[in-house]
Amino acid sequence: MNGPNATLNALAFLFWLLPFEPGVADSPPRDFSDFTPSQLKRRLVEIDEAVVKLPTLSLSGGVGPIGFRSMSFENAKTRIWAQIDLEEEHSIDQIVLVPTIWRDAKTGFVADGFPREFEVIVGTDRDSSGVVVARIDDKSSLLPRIAPVIIDLPHRTKASWVRVVALTLSRRIWDGNFNLQLSEILVFSGEENVALHKQVSVSDDAHKGSKSLQKDFLVDGSLPYLMDAAKGKKSIAFVSYVEVGKQLELTIDLGKVLPVDRIHLHGPDLSDTVPQSVSSDYGIPRHIQILGASQEDFSDAVTLCEMNLESVYDIAPIIMKRFPVVDCRYVRIVGSDSARNAIDQNSESPNGYAEIEVFSEGVNVAFEKPVTITPPQTTQRRHLSALTDGFNFYGEILPIRGWLEGLAERHDLETQRPFIARELNQRYEQQAANLERMTWLAVILAVGIGFTVLLSRMVQMRQLNEIKRRFAADLHDELGANLHTIGLLSDLADDVKESPEDLSTFLQRIRGLTERTGVAMRHCTDMQNSSELYAGFQTDMYRTAERIAVNLEHDLLVTGEPHLNRLKPQTRFDLFLFYKECLVNICRHSGATQLVTRLAGSEKEVNLTVSDNGIGLSGSTAKGVPPSLRRRAKLLGAKISVDCPTEGGTCIQLSLRSRRWGFRR
Repeated sequence: MNGPNATLNALAFLFWLLPFEPGVADSPPRDFSDFTPSQLKRRLVEIDEAVVKLPTLSLSGGVGPIGFRSMSFENAKTRIWAQIDLEEEHSIDQIVLVPTIWRDAKTGFVADGFPREFEVIVGTDRDSSGVVVARIDDKSSLLPRIAPVIIDLPHRTKASWVRVVALTLSRRIWDGNFNLQLSEILVFSGEENVALHKQVSVSDDAHKGSKSLQKDFLVDGSLPYLMDAAKGKKSIAFVSYVEVGKQLELTIDLGKVLPVDRIHLHGPDLSDTVPQSVSSDYGIPRHIQILGASQEDFSDAVTLCEMNLESVYDIAPIIMKRFPVVDCRYVRIVGSDSARNAIDQNSESPNGYAEIEVFSEGVNVAFEKPVTITPPQTTQRRHLSALTDGFNFYGEILPIRGWLEGLAERHDLETQRPFIARELNQRYEQQAANLERMTWLAVILAVGIGFTVLLSRMVQMRQLNEIKRRFAADLHDELGANLHTIGLLSDLADDVKESPEDLSTFLQRIRGLTERTGVAMRHCTDMQNSSELYAGFQTDMYRTAERIAVNLEHDLLVTGEPHLNRLKPQTRFDLFLFYKECLVNICRHSGATQLVTRLAGSEKEVNLTVSDNGIGLSGSTAKGVPPSLRRRAKLLGAKISVDCPTEGGTCIQLSLRSRRWGFRR
């Protein structure tokens, strides 16, 4: 056998099997953080579906030995071992440790005295040191548990002895001292428990114990569990009543001669009344003899085994007995009782079993075989077929190995489930928190969108009002100026109507001004682009003054035109309209004969000055800027001032910053 490989394989299986992660007693058996919620839910469904198919951890009470218990120690780091001599070399593949179970009135059933750290060593007669096939340290955290611990070994592991060495003890419950306690150790070769009724030795410092705590109870086949399968029909045990001191014989016909070497007697299952209606050893005779024969009349009978069950420590829910291989066809179970087991002193004594299993090469060959009874029953209360039907009060009778594996698997799944449920609940809580955050975010977003829509609506309304004001101002300034000019030209044309050449000139100017008014009208309508009206500041301003101030001497000077040309088209257009409005006001109201215009542009500022030699401002306008000029200056975002010099006339000054907030206007 390859020792190191066997150790690694066994440890790998164990760490997969353990219900807790190393080092943390209440940590989950594996990390579920990478699982999605759907995977966690699917895993819960898989666990629930698997658990209902597995046997239940039903615990017996009232009969059977507790198991082995060592003496107690003050130090947990005390090395204690128990060794099973298999008598011959076997190919073993599984070792099962069954804990001693304590009934806690508050917390329920728990393992008592199960080692926190231990190792399993196997060896042959040729190898006295053996090989460690499994080592469980404190980080493995097998506890708490009441289920058996399954240790799978590499296939065909050769061993003639098995040793379990406790390295770190746990506290026993009743006094808090450290000790080692185990209910049973099973060593399987296939389906056969080769450790059953074999010799057990323990370390020198292990206490021999009282009658109920002997080392031999480690291999007596007495388990603290009731065989409660999750499947199969319910079958009530066969129980007959015989006179005290009389024998009851149950004979099973195996159908043919077979080599048999083991028998399992399942005691009658009791109802779960509180308190019990009968004693826990109900129906089990105190003396049992097992006979085998090839002849129906048992003329060649051989005693297979004999049992004297003197106390409840000799009885178990399943009484397992091994004996040397005997070829036989008929197996007879002879049971007799004493007066102390009678229901009352003058009554019959109950005698019966839930199931009888007879094994040949690891197979129950008594299954569904006919059973006869001696003496014959005059009043048969229960059917003899219940003895070999393969069922007990809870369901199907399972193979011992498969039964213990099912109990261990149930423990693993039931231990794993709360951690998956906790992880899933945390995911749900996190999703609920995220949903709440998303809900608030959606509410805030909806409010923000509503506020944005409202603000956009207000901005649009303000822009619409601005457009209306600009449109009204443009119509007033542009069209008003042009219409005033057309009126002046019409008067001049009327004065020269006797001179065809002069009349034609004025009519052409009127026509050109009319066409230009149409272009300006289209611009005021769509307010898209004023570039089609723009031919340069000095040229356009000169043309505008020539059209409007026809009879005025005009002194025009434009400086910094490259800076002026970088103004946006709308700004240029508004500046021209302001200038036109100045000219219209001068022509209409000032009575001036001279006009001076100065336009200066720079990187930072644009300054426009328009002055005349007229009568100046009067009335309400003398105290401030005319409303039409104030409105146009507001549209430009410029500063305006009007001055009336002492020598007469009016001086209008407009100051416009070329940039606002760093952007060119």
